[in-house]
Amino acid sequence: TADAIYQNLRWLKESHEPYVVIASGDGIYKLDYGKVLEYHIAKRADITIVCTECRNDDPSRFGVLRMNEDSRIEEFEEKPMVSDSNLISTGIYIIRRRLLIELLERCAQEDRFDLVKDIFIRYKNLKRIYGYKIDTYWSNIATVESYYRTNMDFLKPEVRDYFFNQFPEIYSKIDDLPPAKYNPGNVVKNSLISSGCIINGQVENSILFKDVYVGNNCVIKNSIILNNVYLGDNTHIENCIVESRDTIRANSYYCGEDRIRIVIEKNERYAI
Repeated sequence: TADAIYQNLRWLKESHEPYVVIASGDGIYKLDYGKVLEYHIAKRADITIVCTECRNDDPSRFGVLRMNEDSRIEEFEEKPMVSDSNLISTGIYIIRRRLLIELLERCAQEDRFDLVKDIFIRYKNLKRIYGYKIDTYWSNIATVESYYRTNMDFLKPEVRDYFFNQFPEIYSKIDDLPPAKYNPGNVVKNSLISSGCIINGQVENSILFKDVYVGNNCVIKNSIILNNVYLGDNTHIENCIVESRDTIRANSYYCGEDRIRIVIEKNERYAI
């Protein structure tokens, strides 16, 4: 991670901004970085780490923190085997640009490449590192299970309302597609159906991305169907993630039992 930022060292040196926001790309959240920056300045911090309580995941997948009463980080352990703390880093940081350059160059000279272990943990007692705790929705999608669970969260009205109706709203990408078509005999319960979909069968507790065709007598339960998928007649899909541009033959059966199953089938519609 430090090496990835180091690759942008020239850009950092050419910039005139006093602060840098570093954010991981596998988090789902809404956050006003301006408020975090105000907190960072008020605390006279060298580094601010945005953190949250780990509610539905394993804390050992993340960096685990401990803060004092002033929110200064006293302990920071990356992916511990066992921890009695559930306060985790979200992978969002604010740091002074010049300090970041200095620390990156020092890491490069010592052949150190991990942002957390070689900077944050190493300097936690030498630099003023503070935590900014958020209590709003945050989820990580770095694993299949967490990606599935996060998508399923959006079936909850309160989660959709938070992201799409409460300020600042999140706007999704719109394609030039017709609205979803529900043919006679379809049954749809507690699901999100995107534009371009054609539904002939049963869809329950599932998310269908754009341009999905659900054949006659199909049963789709607790699943995520990515974009441009064709599901043949009498197909049963349960507890699965179906990859985009798949063609699922008629009378197929896919069910994830112990864990979420990923379905990848040759797409005959796109064969060259």
